[in-house]
Amino acid sequence: MAVQVAVCGPAQCGESERALAYEVGRLLAERGAVVICGGHGGVMAAVAAGARSREGVVVGVLPGADRTGAGPDLSVAIATGLGQARNSVIVHSGDAVVVIGGSWGTLSELALAMRRGGVPVVQLGDGWRLVDADGREVRGVRYARTPAEALDATGLWP
Repeated sequence: MAVQVAVCGPAQCGESERALAYEVGRLLAERGAVVICGGHGGVMAAVAAGARSREGVVVGVLPGADRTGAGPDLSVAIATGLGQARNSVIVHSGDAVVVIGGSWGTLSELALAMRRGGVPVVQLGDGWRLVDADGREVRGVRYARTPAEALDATGLWP
């Protein structure tokens, strides 16, 4: 079975996040991984476009009850009717979770991935920095500066 990587990020993002997501998608496709994302705009659209640029497979897990608004670069669009609860489906479907940027939905995905446990969670670029009450970074989240570092941080490829 192919490696599956969940890529999470906001529907509204800047050019730097878009570029990071596109490159993550491209690199994942080159490594033969299936990309799982939320299936709409922003980071989700960019990671899908990057993967499809290399003939990769992209699964979009949509919040609505139908495929309305599904991104054009998805290979498969799954309509869940779950709203934001679909975030749990996304993070539980990956062998690793890569988080790009920050929004409330992205924070929920990051939290769900950490609560899930057992899979690497990598924050790429500027986004959420989780700290404890003493201001120390919360253990468990791996941080990366580049898409290649993010994929290496998953430990999925030797």
